[in-house]
Amino acid sequence: MSLPTALLARLRGPGLVGHLLALVAGALSTLSFAPYNLWPLGLVSIALLYQGLKQVSSKQAAVRGGAWGLGLFASGVSWIYISIHLHGNASPLLAGFLTGGLELGLSLFIALWAWVWVRFFRSNSPWLGSLGFAAVWVAQEVFRSWFLTGFPWLYHGYAHTHTWLNGYAPLGGVWLLGGISVFMACLLSEWRLVRQPLQCGLALLAVGALWLGGYGLQQIAWTTTKGQPLSVNLVQANIEQSRKWDPDYITHTLSLYRDLTYAQPSTDLVVWPETAVPVLQSQGQYFVDGIAANLAERGSTLITGIPVDEMDPNGLRIYNGIMVGGSEPQSEYLKQKLVPFGEYVPLEELLRGLIDFFNLPMSSFSRGPADQQPLLAAGYRLAPLICYEAVYPDFAAKQAAQSDLLITISNDSWFGSSIGPLQHLQMAQMRAIEAQRWMIRATNNGVTALIDQHGEIRTRIPQFQQEVLLGEVQPMTGLTPYLRWRSVPLGLVVVSMLLMAGLCRRRQNAR
Repeated sequence: MSLPTALLARLRGPGLVGHLLALVAGALSTLSFAPYNLWPLGLVSIALLYQGLKQVSSKQAAVRGGAWGLGLFASGVSWIYISIHLHGNASPLLAGFLTGGLELGLSLFIALWAWVWVRFFRSNSPWLGSLGFAAVWVAQEVFRSWFLTGFPWLYHGYAHTHTWLNGYAPLGGVWLLGGISVFMACLLSEWRLVRQPLQCGLALLAVGALWLGGYGLQQIAWTTTKGQPLSVNLVQANIEQSRKWDPDYITHTLSLYRDLTYAQPSTDLVVWPETAVPVLQSQGQYFVDGIAANLAERGSTLITGIPVDEMDPNGLRIYNGIMVGGSEPQSEYLKQKLVPFGEYVPLEELLRGLIDFFNLPMSSFSRGPADQQPLLAAGYRLAPLICYEAVYPDFAAKQAAQSDLLITISNDSWFGSSIGPLQHLQMAQMRAIEAQRWMIRATNNGVTALIDQHGEIRTRIPQFQQEVLLGEVQPMTGLTPYLRWRSVPLGLVVVSMLLMAGLCRRRQNAR
């Protein structure tokens, strides 16, 4: 027996070796995302998981799926350790424990999904088995986007941000890309089809048609240009996270943004990143209005991140906000999707004060209302996405459907020189593809970039450099199918596929 055949036998059989191979397969998937972009490894990873679940019991499947998920999340979101240890002042041991706990928790999503597929939808038919696997996979990713506020990171479709398959993104978003890719990976791993020339030919034809279909869809312009391009000025001040909220450094920070802005030629828009103004709006409004007034004389409009404080009957509320400076009436947006522990503390009464990580600066933000309008600037509507919000596909689509441009401001300083900020950038590129709209992305220390409607980065500033990006963006009008209906059609298809797979399995068991 050859080594590959022996490993496949171990993978498909029960036991520790199969679980360890699944763990390695999960880690391979991380290499398919940015910054590595080795997308074929994502197909290999899924194929190995699929084969590893073909012959095991449902209990074994849960363990194996959990092992695969642990491999994915331990390798793909290990950057969380940096924010907990360096910026949360947790000891290496405690930071490792908290990071590992999160990774284990996330792997339970994959464990549950693997158990469900084996228990209810696994089929002896290569076609039905692959379709059912892909359908449950999409359901798992959608579920992970909202359960307990969601953690929509490392979706399989992001591996195809730059392949022909991204043509499907305007139809069904990153979830549709992921489902198609998973289906192809499973079907190509069905070695039994090699002994059936007709079935093998049909499988290769189906895979080829899906790839060519993606290429064909890339040629469709779902949106059209609106008006003239806008010139933009994005300021990347590269403020160290340890100094961002230091009261003794605030004056220097504000002066730096002012000086970097004034040193550039006039542009239609000037954009500062998330919480660029590190004081409450009630204290910093005079500064923003002053800069905005000076820029208005040059024909420029200022957009900046700033904490917004408001009083209501329940007391003081603070929001992570983005505002158009000097506009009347004030055009602002308050962040809705908050980062757990970074912007709010779950179970605050129990956790607040236990360790420094639960007392991070500005970790008591309130959630903004759900019925907010786009920002209005330079005569156009901008869909605002603050940091973490750009990773929620349906949420971003809802915002984009009302807009001519996308704008996201972020502060990825929390994650240092890890792969986290580059994964975040890739997700922003996917949002631009889904909406077929240009995206303005302004960050504190990178990656600041202008992304076109095809997800291509037109210009960018390297990470960890203090620099200003000058460029142009083109407003767009029109709705892609995904912006119009979001994930509703895909959800109906997934439910139909699961019903079909479940019915076929029941008939097979009845024979």
